[in-house]
Amino acid sequence: MLDIHQFGYGSDNYGVLLHDEASGETAMVDAGDASRALAALAETGWQLTQIWITHHHGDHTAGLGDIIASTGAKVYGPAGISGVSDVLDDGDEFTFAGRPVSVLATPGHTLDMLNFHIASEQLAFTGDTLFAMGCGRLFEGNADMMWASLSKLMALDDETIIYCAHEYTAANAAFAISVDPHNEALHRRAEAVTDLRAAGKPTVPTIMALEKATNPFLRASDPAIRAHLGMAADSDAAVFAEIRRRKDSF
Repeated sequence: MLDIHQFGYGSDNYGVLLHDEASGETAMVDAGDASRALAALAETGWQLTQIWITHHHGDHTAGLGDIIASTGAKVYGPAGISGVSDVLDDGDEFTFAGRPVSVLATPGHTLDMLNFHIASEQLAFTGDTLFAMGCGRLFEGNADMMWASLSKLMALDDETIIYCAHEYTAANAAFAISVDPHNEALHRRAEAVTDLRAAGKPTVPTIMALEKATNPFLRASDPAIRAHLGMAADSDAAVFAEIRRRKDSF
């Protein structure tokens, strides 16, 4: 099993370190804050060998140059980002500590968004595509594109552990209840999130099965949500688009 260390930076971002004790290899997901990343490495005592970049936004890339200069780590990510040494696209695969890492292109939030899946560990790193009870705002892509990306993630095993890039869960829970008000599992989860945040604890990571049960952005086919929205006969993509539209003005 990989050792995982999640650390916060900025107002609500998460970075993640993955470490394999046997090989000594360490990977980091995203590089938005060099000082926090280097502090996390110092705290763990791990030597960084790989960086995986999900997309080009500054809160995911601003520290990349300084981290490379300090560690010499190889950088995997989408095209067009300064410092990326190994350009990746959908369906590509590379190796970390002897484990295949599959690359999933998930455009919607941005056009260059990549997610990383380690099937052997049942781990996925979803950047700003899939959040706990939420999904990324559509800055560059459209609703059809994002629905296709989320559908790709929903095909992962239900026990997949999801690490996303932001602590948005409390706000996402409040919105989720507004479009899925009769979902008892959602209400229970919202209460648990309130307790975690009151204790200063993170709500990330999450699990795919839990997202399928409580995340309205993955539940466009659910009859109760469709009835609540008055969209019983619409396509899943259209229902998703309406949910995203409502979240944007919530």
